[in-house]
Amino acid sequence: MSMQHVPSHRRVVVGVDTHKHVRVAVAVDELGAVLDRRSFAADSGGYGQLIDWGESFGGKLTFGIEGTGSYGAGLAGAVRHRGVGTLEVMRTDRRDRRLRGKSDTIDAENAARAVLAGLATAVPKSADGTVEMIRQIKVAKDVAVKARTSAMISLKQVLVNAPDDLRQELQPLTKMALIHRCAALRPGRVTSIIASTKHTLRSIARRWEVLDTEISDHEKLLAELTSLVAPDLAKALPSDPTPPRRCSSSPATTPNASARRPRSRDSAASPRSRRLRA
Repeated sequence: MSMQHVPSHRRVVVGVDTHKHVRVAVAVDELGAVLDRRSFAADSGGYGQLIDWGESFGGKLTFGIEGTGSYGAGLAGAVRHRGVGTLEVMRTDRRDRRLRGKSDTIDAENAARAVLAGLATAVPKSADGTVEMIRQIKVAKDVAVKARTSAMISLKQVLVNAPDDLRQELQPLTKMALIHRCAALRPGRVTSIIASTKHTLRSIARRWEVLDTEISDHEKLLAELTSLVAPDLAKALPSDPTPPRRCSSSPATTPNASARRPRSRDSAASPRSRRLRA
């Protein structure tokens, strides 16, 4: 379809379907007529070409972009820096896509029509401020916390199958004492089961210590960034954002607590017998 020009007072919406290597765009005027369809590379040069192409129609331009939190983030930022209006469009429901057919061009056109119909009203996040920095560091911290938990589980699994003398020496220790003792083990030459077990325990324990230090660094940085954007919230947070979890349960929360707890005469009696006694 050849490119068309519209009067300056008419609205033009460019819907964009985003992928890893390509951006498929469809331009639609305010009456719903398709003006043109194009594909652009998913890089800074392609972003500039796409925006220039959208501005060439001459109307009041608005972009409706899918996936502004993933593949469409770069394009949304480029459009915003040009001073052009941008709206985030939710991806089409899978059931509707199966009924109408799957096509990148159709998805881009649906994105443009969603903006025209007023179904897309969310403004994409800027993803370039302190809040985005906090989000990224939080991702790194969460990955480290998950790896630290996995390391502790693996260490205890190895300890269960350890030789009797080594297991009896290490099992009574608390978590931190166990970590430090295992990290200081000296397996020597790995020529026996006990030496290989010590080597494995030391390796996992040292990995846990490295991850624990990394998590502490992430928490300090998160606290600094949070104090910049929300100082009142930072003051309200505890000094230790991630206190260690307690593995033991109180007697009231154990599965058999109700069975072990003695029942009083009043609780054992029926409501009718209690009324008669009263």
